[in-house]
Amino acid sequence: MTSLKGRLIFAATIWIAAGMILAGFVLSEVFRKHATNQLYAEVYEHLDELLRLTDFKTDNSPRLARHLSDPRYDMPLSGYYWEIQEGDRVLAGSGSLDGKTLTIPQNASAGTGIHTYEVSGPTGAVLAAEKVVSISPNNALTRFIVGTDRRHLDKMIASFRNTLMWSLIAFGLSLILGATLLILYALKPFSELRISLGNVRAGTEKNLDGNFPSEVVPLVEELNALLKSTSELVQRARTQAGNLAHGLKTPLAILTDEAHRIERKGLLQSATTIISQCRKMQTQIDYQTARARAVAMRSMPGTFANVLRASEDVARALRRLHEGSGVTISVDVSAATSVACDPQDLNEMLANIIDNACKYAKAAVRIETSGSSSDKLVHIRVDDDGRGLPPEAFEVVFGVGEQWDSRAGGSGLGLAIVRDLAQLYGGNVELQKSPLGGLSVILSLPVAPQRGEQRAANAEGRSVVLDRSAQ
Repeated sequence: MTSLKGRLIFAATIWIAAGMILAGFVLSEVFRKHATNQLYAEVYEHLDELLRLTDFKTDNSPRLARHLSDPRYDMPLSGYYWEIQEGDRVLAGSGSLDGKTLTIPQNASAGTGIHTYEVSGPTGAVLAAEKVVSISPNNALTRFIVGTDRRHLDKMIASFRNTLMWSLIAFGLSLILGATLLILYALKPFSELRISLGNVRAGTEKNLDGNFPSEVVPLVEELNALLKSTSELVQRARTQAGNLAHGLKTPLAILTDEAHRIERKGLLQSATTIISQCRKMQTQIDYQTARARAVAMRSMPGTFANVLRASEDVARALRRLHEGSGVTISVDVSAATSVACDPQDLNEMLANIIDNACKYAKAAVRIETSGSSSDKLVHIRVDDDGRGLPPEAFEVVFGVGEQWDSRAGGSGLGLAIVRDLAQLYGGNVELQKSPLGGLSVILSLPVAPQRGEQRAANAEGRSVVLDRSAQ
């Protein structure tokens, strides 16, 4: 979709171009009329001069007291001509005619006075003016004709149009440049608003701040009100999710305790059924609570987490937890890598994945990332050197409460929560065979905008959430 800036610049360009074209036609026509009138005014002056200088002798032959003041009438084929005619006879002519004559149209007026024609001359069409008088001794009508080649007028008009065209093009381009700069300046507050919104989205600011013009201030105020309302809704959702989990925790604990009392009374089958159902309820509560929290945080502007910080926090906690197992956890993650995810949710996803890897690894667990700055996703890869899983188990272990190896213990909830959380943030998780020989879990999450303030914010400590689930 075309931007508002582009539309305004395009409209201004079309309007200016249309104005320049119209101005070109109008100015060209005005100059043509002016040049034509100027040419005829000059011709009239020379015609009057010709009349004043002409004297008819007794033999009816005209004589000029002197040459016309314009020397071009004496230059051969110069395009400036005069001629005196009587009927079909040429009585006298300018030296510029070089022995040729001017051809008067057949429909030329025979009345006295001044007339204008376009006649044929020795070098092309001639714009001529004539005056018919009766001054010869025999009282015959005499034509005094003075004219100038049309090519002189056409050349003058063509030169003017060429100069006018380049002048209008230069002027039009300057107007387009000025209009573009004016539009960019007028829309600059919207660019500042976009940058401010980006800062809010990146988490560097909580509100839209800036010196905006009065026309934009109401929009900024409404957006700030919306951001505040969204933050309050998110916080309320997280509180309600926590309250729900806390409210169900006590009744489940009481039911579980009663089941153990029933077991001690010898009702093993009934006790086993109750305990099993309580565990299923606890699994669903944990799963839905984590999912509700992720949905709320996904809508929160400025949600991001540093992958290195989260990986080191989780690795540090799990090294202590699996201290006697002999498993080493290595972290190879860039300090600048951040994802658009709540830090607590990223910690929970990594804790589930890495804890599973530690339980099944023989000696090594490796955490690394891939993906360039131009990618939209960061791929967090966790490899172990354990026995791995067969390909047919890759989808089974993502089911809520599902385990491929029930002997390993756990709720079977971890990987289900990991996939659900990842998909809620626009990412995914998949399983592959690890280069180390065991299982490779690849967690993909959207890249967060890279800003210096993010790195500073991610320097804060994060709690590590562990959910011991089996693969």
